[in-house]
Amino acid sequence: MLDYIGPVFRPPSEWKSLILQVTNGCSWNQCAFCDMYTQPQKRFRAFKADKIEADLQQVAASGRPVSRVFLADGDAMTLPFARLEAICELIHHYLPGVQRISSYCLPRNLSNKTPEQLQRLRELGLSLLYVGCESGDDEVLRRIGKGETYASSLAALEKMHSAGIKSSVMILTGLGGEALSRQHALASAALMNAAQPHYLSTLVVSLPLGKQRLDACYEGDFRLPSTRGLLDELALMLEQLELRQTIFRSDHASNYLALKGILGRDKARLLDELRQARDGLLPLRQEWQRGL
Repeated sequence: MLDYIGPVFRPPSEWKSLILQVTNGCSWNQCAFCDMYTQPQKRFRAFKADKIEADLQQVAASGRPVSRVFLADGDAMTLPFARLEAICELIHHYLPGVQRISSYCLPRNLSNKTPEQLQRLRELGLSLLYVGCESGDDEVLRRIGKGETYASSLAALEKMHSAGIKSSVMILTGLGGEALSRQHALASAALMNAAQPHYLSTLVVSLPLGKQRLDACYEGDFRLPSTRGLLDELALMLEQLELRQTIFRSDHASNYLALKGILGRDKARLLDELRQARDGLLPLRQEWQRGL
């Protein structure tokens, strides 16, 4: 019904949400592992208010009930506070039944927004931000061109939490390759322990267009850990996690083993399932089942 510039990506949990494209692409777009917005038509730009309003009018005229809205693309939170405030107000004007607004969020996008501004957006329904921290290790983050650090990620998470906005954090298993696997797992666990996110998801690094860009970051030869190595890395991170009430998911299509639980309540069970999988007692996804 809406005129999207594709491809459009959204978190798995937003499958019932209205995808409202308020930006196209990603303003950073320098992460060596990410091919999501590399096509020519995905060059970053922010959509004008009249286009966003026209989309909302069209959805409202359809009569379809909408309770959740996801602000696409990968960098909606880069918009200035005034633009985000106006968009949230338009959503509630045309779709008064909306109960939750969410978006992807790069940590840097909160550095120019005050706690009061974030609280205002929370009042308008922006209650969940998906943060691709990817790793807590500064060396891994530097190599992949993330443009973030342990400190900048933690500061952003603490800032949104203080405003009452929930966080859903993504960590990429395998991002350190074989060489940095251990420090990637340990530092990522340390970051999560400090931040205490509301949701935590792990995804396996997937490179559908090849690993040439990551090769350049790792002395010309990026080596993704074996399936056993990926399970070992995830187990190491889980062992180090000291989370109080974080909903944990490792059920994205990229993962070889689907895990679900609450940390720390289910930590022992999740580690046991990982051990069983490594011992061949639990089936792993086949490669064809991991299609993205």
